Amino acid sequence: MSDPSVITSSEAPNTDVPTDPGGPLKTDKPRSLAGDAWRDLRRNWIFWAASVLVLIILLMAIWPTLFTSADPRSCALSRQYDGPSGSAYFGYNFQGCDTFARTIHGARASIQIAVVATLLSGLIALVIGMSSGYFGRWVDAILSRFIDVVLGIPFLLAAIVLAKRLSADPQNNGVWAVTVTLGVLGWTTAARIMRSSVISAKNQDYVAAARMLGAGPGRLMLRHILPNSAAPFVVVLTILLGINIASEATLSFLGVGLKGNAISWGISIAEASPYVRTAAAPLVWPSVFLAVTVLAFIMLGDAIRDAFDPKLR
Repeated sequence: MSDPSVITSSEAPNTDVPTDPGGPLKTDKPRSLAGDAWRDLRRNWIFWAASVLVLIILLMAIWPTLFTSADPRSCALSRQYDGPSGSAYFGYNFQGCDTFARTIHGARASIQIAVVATLLSGLIALVIGMSSGYFGRWVDAILSRFIDVVLGIPFLLAAIVLAKRLSADPQNNGVWAVTVTLGVLGWTTAARIMRSSVISAKNQDYVAAARMLGAGPGRLMLRHILPNSAAPFVVVLTILLGINIASEATLSFLGVGLKGNAISWGISIAEASPYVRTAAAPLVWPSVFLAVTVLAFIMLGDAIRDAFDPKLR
């Protein structure tokens, strides 16, 4: 009979952590919504393609000399409609200006106006959307009807009238006129998204707990509701950024946007349109850069929206 104090290894209880062929089992840690979204974005080739395009466009706007050393305002009629060469990749326009240099430098005005206008629209949408969604009742009724009134105004017609009025001064190059015009007309969709997000978030348990602990409306909106409802709002602003780039080019093309010695894709397209049969490059290349830029921002916004939308998982 064996000694009970001596236990063989085969009889000893197994207290080791269960393992699998690849090593010890790991317990999955809970992921946040942002973590799940980032995991999906890393696997989305559309997100990476759009991000690379946006990065290149931002470099063009911030540091155009990285892409070309030519002066976009250096023009000579002796070079009119000359074809592509080592010094001018896209040839020259009807004024003898380097088309490639003007296309590269045209990104700065478009990006600058679009970013500032989007921030202005975002600020207006944030105030109106959060106030409408949080306070509800008569505040929501008044602000919602105000949003409907602004939505009922034809955007292009209102933008033309407002931009023309704000840039009536001949010395005005139209930058701030277009920025303000796009900012005060483009906030409605973002405001609606923020309103619906705030209505959904304010009914959550953590908001009720914070309210019971004595948090006021300002603290509730800024510290508890806004961080948990900002994701769809940021996505809409990303898409709005691309729309504002196209809107600026449209206003400049119609002659109510940038003017004077400003360099813009819309101005380049407008100047090259009458001479498209003689030389198509001065019209085609700014149009291509404009289309790719708008598409890149919209694709980036769509990819982020899909990643943050639980219904699409």
